[in-house]
Amino acid sequence: MVLTPGVFNGAYFEHALLARTMGVELVEGRDLECRRGRVMMRTTKGLEPVHVIYRRVDDEFLDPVHFRADSMLGCPGMIDAARAGNLTLANAVGNGVADDKLVYTYLPDLIRYYLSEEPVIRNVDTWRVGDKEAREEVLDRLDELVLKPVDGSGGKGIVIGPRATKAELDELRGKVIEDPRAWIAQPVVQLSTVPTFVDGELGPRHVDLRPFAVNDGSRVWVLPGGLTRVALAKGELIVNSSRGGGSKDTWVLAGPSMPVADETDEVEVEVAAGPAEVAAPVASSPGPAPSEPANQQQEQQQQQCALTSEGTSPC
Repeated sequence: MVLTPGVFNGAYFEHALLARTMGVELVEGRDLECRRGRVMMRTTKGLEPVHVIYRRVDDEFLDPVHFRADSMLGCPGMIDAARAGNLTLANAVGNGVADDKLVYTYLPDLIRYYLSEEPVIRNVDTWRVGDKEAREEVLDRLDELVLKPVDGSGGKGIVIGPRATKAELDELRGKVIEDPRAWIAQPVVQLSTVPTFVDGELGPRHVDLRPFAVNDGSRVWVLPGGLTRVALAKGELIVNSSRGGGSKDTWVLAGPSMPVADETDEVEVEVAAGPAEVAAPVASSPGPAPSEPANQQQEQQQQQCALTSEGTSPC
């Protein structure tokens, strides 16, 4: 099943899409409970055992027994169930270390070391601002580069040098000098554009494609389709849903049994997705909830999107 913070989370449509595509339940923390070291899902037919959860909830909100006691998004006892071997978290607690953008700069070396292969796709040129020589070059070119906090997500904290004001660049310079290890720098990458219908007009908008790959321990394969994210604002380069981005329907034009057309003959057609029809969580606690906890839950769901995305931290 897919565990989502809830309908007030900015990436809820992604969670619903994943659950629907995989053919699994989409649940919130309130749909679950722990009994005797096992996680159970509330259904109209009673409690059903849960064995695997793909969570889209941050570590600190996952289990109020072990993390934030005021969390209304997780399930008390979930961590104990995982420790006992009665539950598998498809993205284990603590795996967010891989989201540190500084790790990205080491990926080519990791591929060579662990796989004894050369990377098929080159990394985007990236400066580790913590290195003295790189820092000097970055500080000289702040108005040309994109600066990203290494622990940021959802497009939060990104500064695009060519579009930043002098005041913003001066503030950024101070932050970089104060804590250079917290930043990486990259050149501006011009994303592809596709026709998009926005506010009654058809125009180009920047997009990126997020594929989903599955590793069964012996092989990796990419699922057909994927999530195409689009920056709805004209000229915007940040496609994250938490920064006003949207999604577009994505089609796979050829399958294994179909002849592959010549690249020059391929035509891609994409239509801007309207408000997605999403599946509701399978169950909820009966009766109206008190207004204060309900408001707190909404705030936590929204906060999740501000802190995490698209794809791989949970949001």
